Amino acid sequence: MTSAVFFTALRHRNFRLFCFGQIISLCGTWMQNVAQTWLIYRLTRSEWLMGVTYFCLQMPVFVLGPLGGLAADRRPRRRIIVICQTLSAVQALLLGALTVWGRVEVWQVLALATALGCINAFDMPARQSFVIDMAGRDDLLNAISLNSSIFNAARVVGPGLAGLLVYRLGEGPCFLINGASFVPVLLSLAAMQLPPFVRPGEESPWEHLLEGFRYAYRTLHIRYLLLLLAAATFAGAPALTLLPFFADQILGRGSRGLGVLLAAMGVGALTGTMALAGRGTSKGLSRVALLGAGGTGAALILLSVSRHYPVSIAIMVGLGFSTLRQLAATNTLIQTLIPDQFRGRIMSMYTMTVVGLGPFSSLLSGAVAERYGAPVTVAAGGLLSLFAALIFWMRLDRFRRSARGERSGS
Repeated sequence: MTSAVFFTALRHRNFRLFCFGQIISLCGTWMQNVAQTWLIYRLTRSEWLMGVTYFCLQMPVFVLGPLGGLAADRRPRRRIIVICQTLSAVQALLLGALTVWGRVEVWQVLALATALGCINAFDMPARQSFVIDMAGRDDLLNAISLNSSIFNAARVVGPGLAGLLVYRLGEGPCFLINGASFVPVLLSLAAMQLPPFVRPGEESPWEHLLEGFRYAYRTLHIRYLLLLLAAATFAGAPALTLLPFFADQILGRGSRGLGVLLAAMGVGALTGTMALAGRGTSKGLSRVALLGAGGTGAALILLSVSRHYPVSIAIMVGLGFSTLRQLAATNTLIQTLIPDQFRGRIMSMYTMTVVGLGPFSSLLSGAVAERYGAPVTVAAGGLLSLFAALIFWMRLDRFRRSARGERSGS
């Protein structure tokens, strides 16, 4: 297979511009994620408050996600993204200024995390739905895979840089760099040439919202995919929430070790999603999602028992490979199967599942880890993911029949 097959979506000018902005911005986003996690750990040394931080960041996505999906179906998506990216830059710069000046307090970090969660509730569904506007339906599968690959390439670079900067200069510069990284995104969005936005019918927003939920519930293959993804998300959140504890207390490697572990996860994720970019069809992706959930469960259990740094790095590569292949396969399947008129609302449910369920798991994992320890908490998540994969495997034939019916009816 030639390398050109992996990059067919880049023939679209708008998608090329989008990728340019995303490469830079997502590196900054990952730097902020690592720095914020370490900042809370440094200030509190509390597994509970680490869980609370993720709760504040992700809970608004669960609560406001449906409104974000509704907006993505009823308003120009580029305009939504521009507003959200601008607000995200302001949030990062404010957090950076407070940290550099030495005036940052825990409540401020939690408040700013909540604000960013509210922004993401509208930004994420709009960006997920915007892919088809930039690349078209024919190259949608390749565009989604490339978008996931860019996300994971940033996951390789960003955490490593953040770990080094936090060790040398503290957390503040990471936040400031992230704030500046939004400029290329805004410039790329401004340079795009898009057809005029066509407003939907006069249906009331409330009825429009309920219609999306009814479609997701009644469509068997969409429901199965979201449930499998929900279980894997709930299972994997404790590992990410408690990873600073593993890096410092169990492996004895501090902030640099945390950055390396997250970068290793990014290497695995990038490897897995790049392989999907070469596919010309969504055939077989249901099995990829199934194996991804099972592999995630196995990796979490191995991580919980590892006490050796090199072994943990290798496990994080496997965890990233499995987790992000499931995410990319699920995203691709959903976007290729759903009708265009439901795209924003269904992708908001995808976002609610991937991000919005995280706070419940993070908060619970913090409380469980305080009582039973981080390794036991992460192992329990691994067992949950394996159980969900087993159930999905038992329902795989029903899933495929439902998906074939959707394709034949479209």
